[in-house]
Amino acid sequence: MKDRNVRILDLLAAHKNIKVTMLAELLDVSQVTLRKDLDNLEKRGMIRRTHGYASLDGADDTGRRMAFNHSIKRKIARAAVEIVEDGETIMLESGSCCALFAEELALSGKNVTIITNSAFIANFMCKKPAVKVILLGGYFQPESHVLVGPMTIKCGEIFYLDKFFLGCDGFISDNGFTGRDLLRAETAGELAKRAKKVFILTESAKFIRRGAYNLIPFDKVTGVFTDEGISKEAETVLREKNVTLNKVAPGEELIKWRQYPGQPPFIYTEKENGNTLRSS
Repeated sequence: MKDRNVRILDLLAAHKNIKVTMLAELLDVSQVTLRKDLDNLEKRGMIRRTHGYASLDGADDTGRRMAFNHSIKRKIARAAVEIVEDGETIMLESGSCCALFAEELALSGKNVTIITNSAFIANFMCKKPAVKVILLGGYFQPESHVLVGPMTIKCGEIFYLDKFFLGCDGFISDNGFTGRDLLRAETAGELAKRAKKVFILTESAKFIRRGAYNLIPFDKVTGVFTDEGISKEAETVLREKNVTLNKVAPGEELIKWRQYPGQPPFIYTEKENGNTLRSS
């Protein structure tokens, strides 16, 4: 079912709004089976259904971002879970990679305690009894479901963390990682001081973007988990700054759907070089 969920999200990320009956046909499953998958994705805040259609419009901010580049973000999350050990106390900041990391951590069966300032992640994990979750208090940002500010920082001061995982919005080779929101950036930077090791989880596209605010400098970052699309320039900077770089391979196939005037819709898969493998 997980592979089918990835295909659903890939299709919605590419085409925004698809009729449920058409989606079932494209995925070659019954509408009953598909509706169960859509129910699950909707409960997780990743999609929205209206009047026989499924779309990303109206989904939670983090859930919607989880749908974009979902396959590669899932691989980044799985790779990061490998460095977590039983009995550790870790902190997660908000972000789509971090939310998927939390889910993969729960599926791994590892005995850990998660501390987070993300209400989305806390809610996301509430049905995962194997994982203990502590939600920090603070000023609530409704668009991202994140708690930030001096109260959040104060709450975090009582914890000693083995590892801190966070995402980023951009990268500046002279300064480090950046964020788009001042309060979130300041909060994450202060919380990172409580951790022995700090790791960035982000897709490679973020390395060609800039956020408006400093998030965390290189000397506070232990390692980065990203994909092989990272530029050589960014990779060189990270290695010069003694930041461990962990790269995951891209998905072997990308699922696409297209419809041309006067022709029936079809789904096909293509490899990274763009060669079409199958169409129907």
